Amino acid sequence: MSPALVALLVGAACIALSPIFVRLSEAGPTATAFWRVALAVPLLWLLWLLRKDHRSRRYSGRWPLLLAAGFAFAGDLGFWHTSIQLTSVANSTLLANLASIFVTLAAWIFLRERPSGQFLAGLAAALAGVALLVKTSVEFSSTGLAGDALGVLTALFYAGYIFAVKGLRDRGETTLHLMAVTSTVTAVILLPAALASGEQFLPSSPWGWGVLAALALISHAAGQGLIAYALAHLPAAFSSVSLLFQPVMAALFAWAILAEPLVPLQIAGGIVVLLGIYLARRGSA
Repeated sequence: MSPALVALLVGAACIALSPIFVRLSEAGPTATAFWRVALAVPLLWLLWLLRKDHRSRRYSGRWPLLLAAGFAFAGDLGFWHTSIQLTSVANSTLLANLASIFVTLAAWIFLRERPSGQFLAGLAAALAGVALLVKTSVEFSSTGLAGDALGVLTALFYAGYIFAVKGLRDRGETTLHLMAVTSTVTAVILLPAALASGEQFLPSSPWGWGVLAALALISHAAGQGLIAYALAHLPAAFSSVSLLFQPVMAALFAWAILAEPLVPLQIAGGIVVLLGIYLARRGSA
């Protein structure tokens, strides 16, 4: 197995751990989202400053897109962390991964990029799977429907983040500088939101700080960094492996660590959603 593929799978597993850390956090969901990026920011900037080529690069023309990416990522994390607290980890993670479908829909609407029949088939399958997931939430949790809705909203913000990142990458933006700037912007946006929410802002024990540090360093810095490295050395089709692997691993982690059950209808809905996302991505490639 190639080092890049190992990095892809390990990175996806690191990100799949993030909803577990969110559930275990002693801080509120928005505060946890803030600490997730804030604790990673010093390391990201240090790594960027250690690069030999950072002084020769110019970033002035990219700041509007960098700010847009940071804003979209703040919405992504803020809504997703709240979704994780209200619905199952499996539902929240699966619904957040609808972002790739929203990206193609936005390209269809705004860029007049006509989708293929395979994409439309994938979209139909994904929507059918979402209906099964929502049905499960309504039956088993009084807050599940709200959590599922926030999961879909998360996907919308993440789609905006993907659009902004694509524009930045097309302009020569480096992964490390992109992560450092967007993480900083995200932290600046989430800080007042967390303070205004009335949630618990600080963890109440060293264990709580350890959970936040693990979320920042394992899920955010290491997970995102490994995937960015892997996708630079693998064919584009492998991005689908990462996308499909994350919600599966998240559900398994939730079952093993949080004892969160997976009922047959939910498993069926998850499989249909993953199949729909896979077909949609193949049809929009």
